[in-house]
Amino acid sequence: MARGLPTGTVTLLCTDIEGSTGIVGRLGGGYVDVLEVHRQLVRDAVIAAGGMEIDCRGDEMLLVFVEAGDAVRGAVEAQRALASHAWPEGNEVRVRMGLHTGEPSVEGSTYVGLDVHRVARISDAGHGGQVLLSERTYELAGGEVIDLGSQPFKGLPEPERIYQVVADGLREDFPPLRLGPDAAGMLAEVSRQTVNRAIQADECRHPWMSFRQTGRFDLRFQFHRVREIAAGEQMREAVDNAR
Repeated sequence: MARGLPTGTVTLLCTDIEGSTGIVGRLGGGYVDVLEVHRQLVRDAVIAAGGMEIDCRGDEMLLVFVEAGDAVRGAVEAQRALASHAWPEGNEVRVRMGLHTGEPSVEGSTYVGLDVHRVARISDAGHGGQVLLSERTYELAGGEVIDLGSQPFKGLPEPERIYQVVADGLREDFPPLRLGPDAAGMLAEVSRQTVNRAIQADECRHPWMSFRQTGRFDLRFQFHRVREIAAGEQMREAVDNAR
């Protein structure tokens, strides 16, 4: 357990082994050694980048950095170390990693607050070998990324824009984010609210209202209004197909 945690603005790194249950089933007692090697590889990379370990429970780890750029560098180096290690045949260890920058509260020897929940949600949405950043972490760290767009996370007050780190030695092609069974309904609600706000805005007058007030139809406005509504419908169809 970590002591003397940095305060103020910090970047949290949350990691989790993908498919750990299957590895345990195949290796039995041998999983203990695999788990410890995984932990040491992550620790070494994080410490070398200026970070420190906060907590370690089962196949999950929580680590912290003062600088967002160092956090991204540490995560990338950890992924490279995990990818190059000689694991037991058929039992490669692939780790999900998520990073978020915030101001969590220090409680004893760990952090508490919404920032901790946010980084855990981001990590859990990823896939083994993937490094995901929150928007705030990306803004501070920069670097080459793939913009995965705004994503709804259960329990968080609003969607979070997510970025996937691109770096030598890291895989780039992954399935869609693992957002859970509630995500489709949350996305549908977001799209409905977006379209409704556009329709209800002052500039979104009905065509007959525009004609009655100005004596002419604003065709350019009508084109943009129809395009907005069509985009909303396409989002709804995509959500329905994903269910």
